[in-house]
Amino acid sequence: MNPTALLKVTFGMSPLLAQIPASLKTSFQTGLGIVFMIGFIWGVIKIWNGADKMSKGDADGKMGIVSGIIIAGAAAIMSALFFIFGIGDGALTPTF
Repeated sequence: MNPTALLKVTFGMSPLLAQIPASLKTSFQTGLGIVFMIGFIWGVIKIWNGADKMSKGDADGKMGIVSGIIIAGAAAIMSALFFIFGIGDGALTPTF
């Protein structure tokens, strides 16, 4: 028995997205796409500002770059974590 099936049997988990109407799911996917576009732009700006601070000798520039990478890649990070922990049904694909 694979771990995902065992988890569903043990905890009585069913795929939550199976009960959500398609129009609501599409709405969430569109909203998620907008949030990810804004987050990506914000992350790129933080990376740019962090690089600028580093060029001026400020030690906080490194953390600006790291936080920008995390903000810009949040969608991929969260989707990967959902699939790693076996709850890939909960990951929505953002639409634009």
